[in-house]
Amino acid sequence: MKAYDGMYIGGDWRPAAGTDSIEVVNPVDEQVIGRVPAGTAEDVDAAVRAAREALPGWAATPPAERGAMIGALRDALAARREEIAETVTAELGSPLPFSQKVHADLPITVAGSYAELAATHAFEEKVGNSTVLHEPIGVVGAITPWNYPLHQIVAKVAPALAAGCTVVLKPAEDTPLVAQLFAEAVHEAGVPAGVFNLVTGLGAIAGQALAAHDGVDMVSFTGSTAVGRGIGATAGAAIKRVALELGGKSANVILPSAELAKAVNVGVANVMSNSGQTCSAWTRMLVHASRYEEAVELAAAAAAKYGDRLGPLVNAKQRDRVRGYIEKGLAEGARLAAGGPESPREQGYFVSPTVLADVTPEMTVAQEEIFGPVLSVLRYEDEEDALRIANGTVYGLAGAVWAADEAEAVAFARRMDTGQVDINGGRFNPRAPFGGYKQSGVGRELGAHGLAEYLQTKSLQF
Repeated sequence: MKAYDGMYIGGDWRPAAGTDSIEVVNPVDEQVIGRVPAGTAEDVDAAVRAAREALPGWAATPPAERGAMIGALRDALAARREEIAETVTAELGSPLPFSQKVHADLPITVAGSYAELAATHAFEEKVGNSTVLHEPIGVVGAITPWNYPLHQIVAKVAPALAAGCTVVLKPAEDTPLVAQLFAEAVHEAGVPAGVFNLVTGLGAIAGQALAAHDGVDMVSFTGSTAVGRGIGATAGAAIKRVALELGGKSANVILPSAELAKAVNVGVANVMSNSGQTCSAWTRMLVHASRYEEAVELAAAAAAKYGDRLGPLVNAKQRDRVRGYIEKGLAEGARLAAGGPESPREQGYFVSPTVLADVTPEMTVAQEEIFGPVLSVLRYEDEEDALRIANGTVYGLAGAVWAADEAEAVAFARRMDTGQVDINGGRFNPRAPFGGYKQSGVGRELGAHGLAEYLQTKSLQF
């Protein structure tokens, strides 16, 4: 049981303004494992004031020194690797090996990339008779989700600090414990007081107060498209910068020449990763009609192998939401190839790895983000039909293309309306820009493009 009673504000832990708290529940056994304060607008105001006070000094710190500080933060996170993994496993339900490899190691890698970028990025450039300056946007309000709790914190905080911004973080209420570990690492790394601040709380209260605060110059949010619309409207009313990483309904397009078994198996693994709670998951598998039934059989067999290897969903609401989508898919005419809506265990928020066949593009399960271990398999007649289906949702976050000839896959990928496409199983690149087209968001995270989100430009003419 980890109980916290304060917020990390101005370089120290302060008592919360209110007395309400949020219980953290282990989704495997439904037991309370932690408690954090439910922050109020008063807590947010104190954090923003601390960030504004720290801004001039941090913005004036040479980039190489900021990079060294982020490097120290990376080292502090690395020293906590096992505790981070165990904490995410406890509050999210992710199997420990996945927590170690992804939830702990990936944020450490991303932090290291920004330690290097801060020291090497061109914050000034010559353009003809002008000197163009890239300056910090100011105070950043970062609102992060529960599905990759530490990765999303680092993906926002590290580039913001590298840019010279100060930050107020409001983490997801389902997974706030790892955010406390992050604050401890910030403190240990010696980041100056007020440069990073943490306020835990509910999105409708603390998150809304942060997005609306006059002292916040930019809001960076990752979460659902519905909530993103509201945050975008709030930020837009004040003409403040906004970065939104939202939902997805990504297509995994298997062209006829592809090695079918590999494409299907990797595709199923992608959907089941993190129990399907991944915004960029390839939840629509598109297969040519001539090989459709073979692909369905392969997908069903691959999904069945996951069984007890999957962790639960984050909470009861999410479990019931996903089960409802499965039931709706079947009611609309989909065929159950694997899994189903029934809970595989009596305790915990588990959903069976599920494959739905005979899914058509207009079905709800082919249009809306489910956010669980559910794969929809769609058939197409020719390449133009595949492209129409792939681009036929309001989302455009990620995707994949498979073909025997790489050039053929690349040519198709260039026509997809999405922010990131993996070619024949290409590996995730933590330095490549990540973000979406259409209703999947605004802006990019990771690498130099992620750093640029936190900078504004000024030109000096000579």
